[in-house]
Amino acid sequence: MPHTWNAVDGHDGNGDYYRGRCWYAKRFETPIQPLSGGRVYVEVLAAGQQATVYVNGREAAYHEGGYSAFRADITQLCRTEGENLLVIACSNEKKDSVYPQAADFTFYGGLYRGVNLISVPETHFDLEYYGGLGLEVTPRFCEGGAVFQLASWVKNGNENFTVQYSVLDEKGMEVAAAVRPADDAEAAVFVPDAVKWDIENPYLYTVTAVLQRRNETYDEVRVRTGVRSFSCDPDKGFCINGKWTPLRGVSRHQDRLYKGNALTRQEHYEDAQIIGELGANTIRLAHYQHSQDFYDACDEMGFIVWAEIPFISVMNQDPAAHENCISQMKELIIQNYNHPCICFWGISNEILIGGISERLVENHRELNQLCKELDPTRLTAIAHVSMTPGDSPMHGITDVESYNHYFGWYGGKTEDNGPWLDHFHEIHPEICLGLSEYGCEGIITYHGPAPACKDYSEEYQTLYHEHMAKVLEERPWIWSSHVWNMFDFGCAARNEGGVAGRNNKGLVTMDRRTRKDSFYVYQAYWSKVPMVHICGRRYAQRGGETTEIKVYSNQPRVALYIDGRIVGVQSGRIVFSFQAVLAKGIHFVTAVAGTAKDSITLEKVEKEPAVYVLPEVNERAEGVANWFQLTGNLDLKAPMEFPEGRYSVRDTMEEIAACPEAMEIVSAAVKLATNMKLAPGEGMWDMMKSMTPEKMCEMAGAMMPEGFVESLNARLIGIRKKG
Repeated sequence: MPHTWNAVDGHDGNGDYYRGRCWYAKRFETPIQPLSGGRVYVEVLAAGQQATVYVNGREAAYHEGGYSAFRADITQLCRTEGENLLVIACSNEKKDSVYPQAADFTFYGGLYRGVNLISVPETHFDLEYYGGLGLEVTPRFCEGGAVFQLASWVKNGNENFTVQYSVLDEKGMEVAAAVRPADDAEAAVFVPDAVKWDIENPYLYTVTAVLQRRNETYDEVRVRTGVRSFSCDPDKGFCINGKWTPLRGVSRHQDRLYKGNALTRQEHYEDAQIIGELGANTIRLAHYQHSQDFYDACDEMGFIVWAEIPFISVMNQDPAAHENCISQMKELIIQNYNHPCICFWGISNEILIGGISERLVENHRELNQLCKELDPTRLTAIAHVSMTPGDSPMHGITDVESYNHYFGWYGGKTEDNGPWLDHFHEIHPEICLGLSEYGCEGIITYHGPAPACKDYSEEYQTLYHEHMAKVLEERPWIWSSHVWNMFDFGCAARNEGGVAGRNNKGLVTMDRRTRKDSFYVYQAYWSKVPMVHICGRRYAQRGGETTEIKVYSNQPRVALYIDGRIVGVQSGRIVFSFQAVLAKGIHFVTAVAGTAKDSITLEKVEKEPAVYVLPEVNERAEGVANWFQLTGNLDLKAPMEFPEGRYSVRDTMEEIAACPEAMEIVSAAVKLATNMKLAPGEGMWDMMKSMTPEKMCEMAGAMMPEGFVESLNARLIGIRKKG
């Protein structure tokens, strides 16, 4: 432990990964119970995606949901003498009642966060309520300090038991205390001169609840918490402790190269430290409940967290699926209630990919209401897919809203982002608007002097993020923004850019070894530590008469040297661009900005290596030209027609798939429009099958030449539907 059976095949590029059932077994001695009548629990910290617990051949518990903890009381199943056999069967098979149903990431199987055995006396803090600790702490500011509302739940208590609460400061000194009878254990304590938990100073208190009977301690639980206030305003953005602070940060998936999601505590903390190095102040933990280790790290480092459930892309109509949504939301909130870093509960992500219905809207209202009932102290959030209309009934359900936009990658131009945000803000002045996803692929092999969308080059990724960082800085009313993604991550269904099995939009590679140049765009904007970074160190062999040497820095002046001789000094902000003439051979390039320095080595060559250019880049341009040749002499500006009994761009992909001829045409069009292969039962089919080609072309926007959708429709209406 921790372990996943998809550590390799979940992202190795072979196009598939094992989704089935595996069994874990362990023998253990009869547990020693502290007192007669005590209980023994198995605690599973996460099991992807369904799990059944057996003890000595008998079922103890079954759980659906791959990202939250659950416990099973195994007391009656344990032998009183000799060995016991614990077996946990995990399955990451698709199941209609379990979310996520379909998504753009690998659904790793296994016991990837480990398993614990817990032994408690007969009277103990409740361990059976949705995986919680049996203790909730709600601190609130008041005059002269803070009031901590305390609530704990005791199983099998009586008048002989009391709960003693204690609040400790960061030095371990007690600053407040209270004692309550175990059968009515709610309390309030006053902490004078309470220190705020803030982004800059994430001060943590420790709260303990001790269950006592006369002079004996029976059980104890403890949590760390912080005192903070926060709010959002449509025109001012995010406010913490009375200070308006735009949230600027990243999204994070939990997996690593050839480890899958079976990470150690140290690796979770390393991820948080890399994000801290970036200078971010917020993290969206997509698209599911993450490890307690990572929430702990965020508490300690002062990140504002958006935590969410895996209600993503497609809603299953099975009523049991909605119950699973409710269960996962309860587990997310109850297990993480005490973390001060969490300010937002996310109820869904890009759910309209699978279409909209009255039931879907009602399910969202129910989830939002559930969040408010379980935790009225936090705000609710939703991440809309880019095509969600401005007049959609999905607006106004949650406290704050965000959009996932990829203008400049999947559709449109990078320059479309700012105007779109401004327009939405104008027509919806009542909505607190954020940008929950934005990004583009950056593969560190590809380089060139003229980067362009869909060339997958590191240089285009930096241009994209330079623009986006500026767009966001100019709009502090955007309550939050989250780069997609901090790290490259596993998606077995993907195959683009010459790297299969992964999504390569990360600012850092999946093995955490390489910070791409785009990482330093944000470090220059967000970090307060003096820095300078020369871009293009992997673009190490350069041709041409001149070459651009780009430098990022948060300092006002940058000097550039080549082989010890100064090339120039520039005053400016963030992005500094120098043109240099290189003689044939090796050169040392150094940038100096205040106390910060950086140096790289470049070689001037006659011809740049062919590996710097993805072959698909030229093939794609030729493919669009060939597409139009196939359409014949069509009037591409004529109104589209939709004759009855014929296929068209308004049929869903699932409907089109019934006809191999129509599917072949549409698959070719999708490949051109998105550079992704789409075929029934393969890749991201489950996510995309309910979409229409018309909607896909709308998403591609300006990336498609004029007449593309019309020509596609013209070819489809030539095919008659059977029956």
